[in-house]
Amino acid sequence: MPIDEYRVVHELRGRLRVRVPALGRRGFPVDALEYWIESRSGVIEAQANPGAQSLVIRFDPAHADRVALLRRLASFEPSAESRRVARKSGAAEIAPLVRTGMTLLLLPFLPPAAKHVLTFVNVGGTLIKGFETLVQQGVKVEVLDALAVGLAASQGKHYTANITDFLLSAGEYLEQRTERQSDRLLRRLLRPEPVSAWVERAGELIQIPGDAVETGDIVVVGVGETIPVDGRVIDGAALVNQAAVTGEDVPVAKEAPRRVISGSVLVEGRLRIEAVQVGENTTTARVARFIQESLDKGSATERTADALADRRVYLTLGTGALIYGLTRDSTRLQSVFLVDYSCALKLGTPVAFKSGLHQAARHGVLIKGGEAMEQLAAADTMVFDKTGTLTHSELAVTDVVVLTDQVCSEEDLLALVASVEEHASHPVARAVVEAAKDRDLQHISHGEVDYLVAHGLSAQIRIGRITVGSRHYLEEHAGIAFAPYEDRIRRLQDEGKTLLFVGHEKGPVGLIALRDTLRHEAWATLQRLRHLGIEHLVMITGDRRAKAEALGAELGFDAVHAEVHPEEKAALIAALQQTGRKVAFVGDGINDGPALVAADVGIAMPRGADIARATADVVLLDDRLGAIADAREIAAGTLGRIRNNFHAAVGINTGILAGAAFGYLSPVASALLHNGTTLGILLNALSAASPTGWSPMPMRRLARPQETPADP
Repeated sequence: MPIDEYRVVHELRGRLRVRVPALGRRGFPVDALEYWIESRSGVIEAQANPGAQSLVIRFDPAHADRVALLRRLASFEPSAESRRVARKSGAAEIAPLVRTGMTLLLLPFLPPAAKHVLTFVNVGGTLIKGFETLVQQGVKVEVLDALAVGLAASQGKHYTANITDFLLSAGEYLEQRTERQSDRLLRRLLRPEPVSAWVERAGELIQIPGDAVETGDIVVVGVGETIPVDGRVIDGAALVNQAAVTGEDVPVAKEAPRRVISGSVLVEGRLRIEAVQVGENTTTARVARFIQESLDKGSATERTADALADRRVYLTLGTGALIYGLTRDSTRLQSVFLVDYSCALKLGTPVAFKSGLHQAARHGVLIKGGEAMEQLAAADTMVFDKTGTLTHSELAVTDVVVLTDQVCSEEDLLALVASVEEHASHPVARAVVEAAKDRDLQHISHGEVDYLVAHGLSAQIRIGRITVGSRHYLEEHAGIAFAPYEDRIRRLQDEGKTLLFVGHEKGPVGLIALRDTLRHEAWATLQRLRHLGIEHLVMITGDRRAKAEALGAELGFDAVHAEVHPEEKAALIAALQQTGRKVAFVGDGINDGPALVAADVGIAMPRGADIARATADVVLLDDRLGAIADAREIAAGTLGRIRNNFHAAVGINTGILAGAAFGYLSPVASALLHNGTTLGILLNALSAASPTGWSPMPMRRLARPQETPADP
C-alpha cells in the first residue's frame, strides 16, 4: 500500500516530521508503517500519530539519507513480518481516556436522562469488550470489568461508572505502552549495524547503503571494509576474516570463484564480488530472523503466571457472588469485581523478562527469550570448550621448530621470518613480529619482498631466497616438500596450532606454530560465576591431557576432559545431566552445535560460527568473557524480580479484595488501588539493576597465579 501523498512539515538534523494523510484512514496499519521505517539501517525511531496524521522519524545522518528515508516512506509495503509485529504489539489507544474525560466534564450540566444515555455511550466499549470476551474466551478479567461498570451505570451511579472506566482505560493504556516499548527496544537490538557498499553501476563506482545492494551487483571491497552480501568472488585476491560469522580466528584466502559471507571483514587485498544473496536473504539477516522468532516464544514462568491469573478470575467471581449473596450490596459486588490479579501477573512477568533481555543486550549479551533466561538462572554447572572461549583470537607464537641446519638456532629462524613478515599486515605476521620484538631479536637484512596476497611471501637473503607461507603455497608454487616432517607437523596441528611454513630453495627450513592466547579475565570470571551460584566448572579441550590438566588447575576447574573429539562433547553434556545437573555449555565452533543443543542452556561466543550462534540460547555480542557472568547475574535477578512481583501482586490484591468484600473500599477506590498496584509492579518489572561486576572498561584483574599463554 504505497503512500501516495505526504509532506515534510518540520525538519532538524536527524529528525523529520512528515504529514501523512493516510494515517487517518480507518484500518491503516500504523504499527506496520513504524516497523517498516525502523527496519531501515540508521533509523533510531519512527513514531506515528494517527490523530494528527503525522509521522516523526529520528535517524542517524551518518548512516541514513533523508531522501532515501522519504523514498522508503512513499514505497511503504507492509511485509508479513511487519504485520505480525504490528498485531503482536498493538497500539496503545488514548482516545478512550479523552472521551471519558470529556464525559466527566459534561455530566454536571446534563439532566438525569441525558447523563444516563451519555454514560452508557461512554462505557459501551467496555461492555461490548466484556461480552465478546465471555462468548469467545469464557470468564476473564474483561468480563468482571464489564459487570462492575455495567452495574454502576444501570443503578444511576454515573460518576462511579465513568471514573471507574477512566481508571481501567488509563491502566490499559499504560500497560500497552510499557509492553510495546519493551518490544521495540528488543527489535532495535536485532537490527544489523549499518554497512555501506561500493557498487559498480553504469561504469562508475558509487557508495550505497548495504541493504540497497541488488542481486547481480558487482561489489568492490577494500582493506578494513565489511562484506555486505553473500556472494562469489569474480576478481582479486584477499585475506578475509570470517570470525564474526564462522568462528575461524585466522583469516582465510579468497579468490575467484570462492564464496564470501556477509559480515566478514577484508584484512588484506581487494575483491570484486558478485552479489548472490542480499538484504534479508544474507547469512546475518537469517540469523537475526531466527533470533526474532526465538524472542516470541513464551517461557514456562509466563505460562504458569497466565494459568494462575486465569484461576484467580474465578476466585474474584466467586468472592463477589458470595458477598452479594450474604449482603445484597451491589456496591460491594462492584468493588470486588474491580479487583484483578491477572493484569499484574500476566503483564508483569513478560515485561520483566523483556526488561532483563534488554538489560542483558546493553551488557553485550543476547538471550533468546524468557525460556533461555530461566534455564540460565537455574544452571548449576557450566562447561567451557577451551578454544575460543577461555582463549581469544589474538595469536601468539608457541613453537619455533628448526628442521635443517640452514639456520643456526630458533632465534635466528624467528628473526629471519619476522624480518620478512613485517612487510605484511595480517594477524599471523603481526604475531611473529611481536614475538621477535619480545625476544629483542635484531632485524636481518634481505632483498625486496615478493608478496602473493593470501598465500605467502619470499625475499632474498645472504644464503639464498627464503619463502614463508602456507604449506600449499610452498609445496605447490615453490616446490618445497614437507612430507619428511609429517609427524612433527601433525603433532603441532593436533594441538590446535596454526602453522607457518618456512622454506629455502634447497628445501624445508622450519616451522613456526601459533595459537590463540588465554583471556586475561578468565580466572576472575570463573570466580565470579562461583559467587553467582555455579557449583561445578568443567573444561573440555582437544589438548593433550598433561597440558589441559595444568591449565585446569591454574584456573580452578572442578573437572577437565582432555583429548576430546568434537563429536564427544554432546555425550559429556548428557552424562552430566544424567547426574541431575542443570548444564550450561559455552562454545563457539561449528562442531559445538550438538553440545549447544544438548545443554540445558547453550552459550555462544561472538566470534562463533553462525550455526553455533543460531543453535545457542545465549549469544555474546561483545568478545568479553565477563559477559557470561553478567548474563547469569541478570537472569538470576530477573527471575528473583518476577518472584517478588508475583508475591506482591497476590498479597496486595488479596488485601484490596478483602477491603472491598468487607465494604471498606468503594468501586472507585478499588479500581484506583488495583490499577496503581498493577502499574507499580510493571515499573518494578522494568527496573533492571546493572550487574555489580560489569564495567564498560575491561574487567579489573584480580590477584591470581602468574598468567601464561595458552601454549607455554
